[in-house]
Amino acid sequence: MKIIDNITVYDEITLIGISNTSADIEHIARVFNMFAEADINVDMISQLPPGGANSGFSFTVGDSDFVKVLAICAELRKLNSEIKISVSSGNTKISVSGEAMRDLSGVAAKIFTAAAKANADVRMITTSETDVSLLVVSTDSESVVKSIENAFSE
Repeated sequence: MKIIDNITVYDEITLIGISNTSADIEHIARVFNMFAEADINVDMISQLPPGGANSGFSFTVGDSDFVKVLAICAELRKLNSEIKISVSSGNTKISVSGEAMRDLSGVAAKIFTAAAKANADVRMITTSETDVSLLVVSTDSESVVKSIENAFSE
C-alpha cells in the first residue's frame, strides 16, 4: 500500500516565535491582523498551551517578507515590552502528504524517525489528517527528503 503521495519542498521560509504574550484570542487575532494588513501570507501556525494569562505561538512566512516582519515585530514590542520575539530565516518546509495517512497509525513516527536519522535540526512541526510538515534549516532539507523517501520505500 502506498502511504505517501507527495513530498513537497518549500525553500526560503522564516520562522517567527512569539512568547510571553496574552493568551486571549482577541490579542492573537490582532497580531495576525497586523501581518494580514502588511500583505504577509502566514503558513504553519502552532500555539503553546497557555500558562495562566500568557501563551506563545509560532508561525512561518516567506523570507521575502523579512523586512516587513521586522517592522511588525518592532510595533509589537512597543505595545508590550515584555513580549519575546524570535525571527529565523533560511529555513525549508517539507510537507509529506498522502490520503492513506488518514487511517494509519505510526506515519508521523516514521517521518520523525527519518528526520532523526538525517540528524535534522527540526524547528517546527504541523500536521493534518493527510499531511505532516516539518520546518528544518535549509542545509538539512535534502538529507531529510532522502531519508523520508527511503523510510517509505522499505
